[in-house]
Amino acid sequence: MNKYSEAGVQATPDFPQLFGHPRPLWMLFMTEFWERFAYYSLSWSLTLYAVAQFYHGDPAGQGWASSIFGAYVALAFAFGVFGGYVADKLIGCQRSILLGAVVMAAGLFVLMIPSREALLFGLAMVIVGDSLFKPNISSMVGQLYARDDERRDRGFTLFYMGINCGALVAPLLTGWLASYFTDTPLQQNFHIVFAAAGIGMVLSLLWFWFGRRGLHGVGRPTPDSESRMRMLQVVAGVVVAVPVTYLLLAKLGAVGLQWVMGVLFVGMVMVLIGEAVRHDRVQLDRVIAMLIIFAFNVLFWIFYYLFGTTFNFLAENMVNRQMFGGWVFPVGWFQSMEPLGVVVFAPVTALVWGWLAKRHKEPSIPRKFGLGLVFNGIGFVSLIYALSYLLDPRGLIPFWPLATCYLFQSVGELCLSPIGLSMVTKLAPPRLVGLGLGGWFLSMALGGNLSGMLASHISGATGMTAASALNGFTFCFYVLAGSGVLLLLISPLVNRLMHGVK
Repeated sequence: MNKYSEAGVQATPDFPQLFGHPRPLWMLFMTEFWERFAYYSLSWSLTLYAVAQFYHGDPAGQGWASSIFGAYVALAFAFGVFGGYVADKLIGCQRSILLGAVVMAAGLFVLMIPSREALLFGLAMVIVGDSLFKPNISSMVGQLYARDDERRDRGFTLFYMGINCGALVAPLLTGWLASYFTDTPLQQNFHIVFAAAGIGMVLSLLWFWFGRRGLHGVGRPTPDSESRMRMLQVVAGVVVAVPVTYLLLAKLGAVGLQWVMGVLFVGMVMVLIGEAVRHDRVQLDRVIAMLIIFAFNVLFWIFYYLFGTTFNFLAENMVNRQMFGGWVFPVGWFQSMEPLGVVVFAPVTALVWGWLAKRHKEPSIPRKFGLGLVFNGIGFVSLIYALSYLLDPRGLIPFWPLATCYLFQSVGELCLSPIGLSMVTKLAPPRLVGLGLGGWFLSMALGGNLSGMLASHISGATGMTAASALNGFTFCFYVLAGSGVLLLLISPLVNRLMHGVK
């Protein structure tokens, strides 16, 4: 039976504990593992597939592929605002997650059809499904802990390991499957990859379906929202949203898409501020602090999401991947390096934050964000150095600079992303935590679309060159390092706005 506080917000159940955290955390961990397996199977292969399938490997297709990837990432996260609102106001987090998983799985199987129309329609289904899934499963992690529970940050860090375990396994396994079933060392059988991604999403659905009883009502709709008619209304909304999303992908350019997301962002800001004003000045200050962090979050993801575009093309065309015994390191496997770093360093990071917290020296949320930006920027230094001094006569750079960049990004991501999810659950108005998480993902969406635009610029009309890559990566370093230092400098102001939230 659901229990609610006087304010109408669901009270935190007394969960059994496992390894120092509520037992349902581990069910959500595995649900997210399989969803991220599906997502990252698609992420490593999407641009490579588009260039190979529709441009017959011509680098001139890199620009279009990058813009589609950027739009896909952007819309998936931007529509999280609607997904959060649907869960908060209509059907609850559990039903949103289940419906989203069904739509995503179907979309991934549609991608197996070798046509541009199927690619865009399948992506539209994945985007709409993900908007119902992603913000709400993160919201449920926050609901497992009381608002002042000091384990919340560490719980999100462990949950983030589930994300990155899925991201780590996906390129390794799906790349191997593509190669094994077709005996193609370049792993060009992308239809096998899309099928594996669809199966992964089905496993995510089943894991949550059978594990949700342990949530003890967390994520269920409020008693006055238990209505089949509301569920049917949301399903009808999904049926309308998919073709609309298809049209956005097929007809709206990157600049137009950025304007659309800008309008969504302004709308989300107005709703959050309006709700905060109805509370008190403290809640308003906290929302303002959250929005400042959102702005810096956009900058981080602009350069992070180059992994699916520019980094892919760099690895395929400009990195010497010849390894021992004549074995060639697969392009897709580079994308396992960053999540490998997260999986290795996530428990270390959780322990470090816990150790510092006991000594009252743990960095504040804005300082962690500043460090995340700086570490991401440092990663580009290795690529700048390699493109300046290590190009061989074939125009290739060594293996290690790109690998080093991915590892620095993993450290930056650990300082920023899991902490960001926890931050929103603390700073957002209690009734609109789902919308706040949707706003977090919308800031990532703005970064994702801008990333696609940046990648298209680096590739140009004829494909990426060493000179264009060097100029692009130099720009990345200066923006990331500069914004990180700026956030570190203004962090005392942001901390005051947070009124004791840590």
